[in-house]
Amino acid sequence: MPAVHVDDVLALDKVEAPDAAATTQRPVLSVTTAPAALEGEGFPVRRAFAGVDNRYLDPFIHMDQMGEVEWAPGEPKGTPWHPHRGFETVTYMIDGTFRHQDSIGGGGLITNGDTQWMTAGGGILHIEAPPEELVASGGLFHGIQLWVNLPKADKMIVPRYQDIGSSNVVLLSSPDGGALFRLIAGELGGHAGPGSTHSPMAMVHATVSAGARVELPWRKEFNALVYVLGGNGTVGGDGQPVSTGQLAVFGDGDAITIAADTVQESRTPQLDVLILGGRPIREPVYAYGPFVMNTREEVAQAFEDYQAGRLGTIPADHIGS
Repeated sequence: MPAVHVDDVLALDKVEAPDAAATTQRPVLSVTTAPAALEGEGFPVRRAFAGVDNRYLDPFIHMDQMGEVEWAPGEPKGTPWHPHRGFETVTYMIDGTFRHQDSIGGGGLITNGDTQWMTAGGGILHIEAPPEELVASGGLFHGIQLWVNLPKADKMIVPRYQDIGSSNVVLLSSPDGGALFRLIAGELGGHAGPGSTHSPMAMVHATVSAGARVELPWRKEFNALVYVLGGNGTVGGDGQPVSTGQLAVFGDGDAITIAADTVQESRTPQLDVLILGGRPIREPVYAYGPFVMNTREEVAQAFEDYQAGRLGTIPADHIGS
């Protein structure tokens, strides 16, 4: 079960279903399965956007589902120090703990429903690693890392760090209590999340109870993506089947439908999905390694600046020192 949950969802503010007569259901354009890979020092991930045309992802660039894995003592792994430029990294810990540190003084523990929102802008160095006590004990590790593009005008802005604690996430429910929504950024049904974004977008973690069905209003100018973190269900008005590790891409419209199968596996008794949408930037994208720019020349300049130390320096009291 995700760390952030409530005993009585009916006590929460509601996300009302859209008026069926005044809205258009978004059709499902594709369902893809994320391939498995290893990231950083060797932690398992699913590459959520693999095989999806970038025009359906814009303004999103890349997303990994980290875990879900139960580490044995001595097994937890993270990333070494590395640079970024030209976009934002969003690390959302569903369960477990990561320790973050960066070259502008941001950092701390990201744990059990916390989100770290780092605007790399013109350049930053950072590291994400399990704390020493977790390495010693082992434990559950499950999260998301999302890359959000910045428009050309903002690619070289001053880097910024946001710490969005789990207590600040806006909790909402469907009218019948069949679904819990954790609104991290953007807007859902008139409710605003705590995350501050440069590219207009929304990010919602939804838990849909077995057998429940929800219809959500969704901004017409945003794209719409639903990634299955765990469980089985359907998406769209025609009930396209989806399961753990699959991404559904929606077409045009202003409402989306998600339903959980009545029978779920014992280890995932509910359907957990991440719902994403944003206003497309519609600018050229050249992404290579840790940099997301508009041209090959700009990425080459980013590598040159990194090698010359112009993207920041590792603090003296850095993780692992």
